[in-house]
Amino acid sequence: MSTAPLPATAVIREVGLRDGLQSIQTVLPTERKREWIRDAFAAGQREIEVGSFVPARLLPQLADTADVLAFAKTLPGLKVSVLVPNLRGALHALQAGADLMILPLSASHAHSLANLRKTPDEVVQEMRKIRAARDAAGSQTLIEGGVGTAFGCTLQGEVSHDEVLRLMQALLDAGADRVSLADTVGYADPASVSRLFERALRIAGDRFCCGHFHDTRGLALANVYAALQLGVSRFDASLAGIGGCPHAPGASGNAATEDLAFMLQSCGVRTGVDIEALLALRHRVAAWLEGEATHGALWRAGLPRTFNMATTA
Repeated sequence: MSTAPLPATAVIREVGLRDGLQSIQTVLPTERKREWIRDAFAAGQREIEVGSFVPARLLPQLADTADVLAFAKTLPGLKVSVLVPNLRGALHALQAGADLMILPLSASHAHSLANLRKTPDEVVQEMRKIRAARDAAGSQTLIEGGVGTAFGCTLQGEVSHDEVLRLMQALLDAGADRVSLADTVGYADPASVSRLFERALRIAGDRFCCGHFHDTRGLALANVYAALQLGVSRFDASLAGIGGCPHAPGASGNAATEDLAFMLQSCGVRTGVDIEALLALRHRVAAWLEGEATHGALWRAGLPRTFNMATTA
């Protein structure tokens, strides 16, 4: 494994409005989502995943994705992304003018069937259709292929790195503009992240764009750091650590946005995020989600007296 100096800057893509909200019972009103996006933008966040184009009967928490996306597009410089499970969702994303749509693929055959009712290779074929539709529309929307269960699966168990990388390459060949890897069920550790991400970067180069880590076993930030040492500089996170996976019992959710911003900036990696503003937003969002599990550590202890926002933001 080879490492380089840490990137000077990193991007935190907020996924709480999609990955977080879809995993809890509370249906947050559209106006609250707008407030969340507005305040996250004011705090310096510039990439937000605002929802998913899935049938409302399946995920009523995300039924207002088109309205939320339309609002987010009014904020100058904000890159607005959505998750799309298939071609139909992608057509909605194109019509709505999303900056980025993410097609999830589970490297675990069992998880793919349970989550998407398709095999991984059938999802690759869906990518071909989505790329063709994007090109036919003359759209500038980017397409990301996100390979999930990249470190193992609660349903299948082991998922080989060779299979993960085969599918990642297949997504690129099928027309994905870029690819990412996700530890969907929280099985990763820093050593396995280093091994897999190093191979992924050799294959995808600058088309490898993002790491997505769940904190199921308390290793999300350690796993981010392992990827950071290899030069990866974009990570998904969820405010208050909300989220999870229905096929990962006991999962505690995604890396907490506020904790990740603090770790990165403490290491001298600039994120452009005002952490105090982010903590204030976390407080409001947690109140909106009363009764739901929230996570993270920074909100309990606060920023250290030695932390200098002026030199790290």
